[in-house]
Amino acid sequence: MERTASMEAEEEHMSKLNGKVAVVTGGTSGIGLAIAKRFLAEGAFVFITGRRQTELDRAKAALGKNAIAVQGDVSKVEDLDRLYETVRDAKGTLDIVVANAGIVENGSIDAVTPEAYDRMFDINTKGIFFTVQKSLPLLKDGSSIVLVGSSVSAMGMPAHSVYTATKAAVRSFARTFAADLKGRKIRVNTLSPGPIDTPIINGQFKTAEEAAAMREHFASLPVLGRLGTAEEMANAAFFLASDKSSYCTGIDLYADGGLSQRF
Repeated sequence: MERTASMEAEEEHMSKLNGKVAVVTGGTSGIGLAIAKRFLAEGAFVFITGRRQTELDRAKAALGKNAIAVQGDVSKVEDLDRLYETVRDAKGTLDIVVANAGIVENGSIDAVTPEAYDRMFDINTKGIFFTVQKSLPLLKDGSSIVLVGSSVSAMGMPAHSVYTATKAAVRSFARTFAADLKGRKIRVNTLSPGPIDTPIINGQFKTAEEAAAMREHFASLPVLGRLGTAEEMANAAFFLASDKSSYCTGIDLYADGGLSQRF
């Protein structure tokens, strides 16, 4: 059948997020902020979260009038309740959830403290689980959920045993959530970045020199021989959130420059 201009226009509309309402946790910088910007550019209204009010205010100013910023910590269920109360009061329903908030703290197995262990699991794993659970009353049937994991979840990465374990749990969540929510036609997928040039790299090291050296090391690991960008991750998140991925659920989309192919 010959494609018409109206068919192409309809497909283009479907690929965008016009009129959609999205939540992006950890949306104040890096991957989360880039995803929020991309969703806005595609026509969505976006709610972002962040723990630090100053950074949240800065992100809100960058995003503009079609975004609402809600201060909160995803490891605290009461903060998630407040987030979704804000979504309900402002928009009533929800189409997309990107559970992105996460932290990484490096440390060899003999150096990890119980406090560091709990902190990473509370934010990276508990936070993602309840970000999804608490969204369900607002999510429309046919919605999309994107869990941000990591390509290291299936790798043995020295000095990151706890972090990689949290991300392996995220990957497991996506498989089971997809099965749990199939009756509502809600798609759940994982986006697994590789080494990305974001401020989170700096946060792992005490000095700028150490961070620069590690950034150079990370850049040497992927097949593509460079760090990824937050905008590249936003492109992948848009694919998973939009109708472009309408036949994808339970998948793990590796956007890691080929890192996982080498280890």
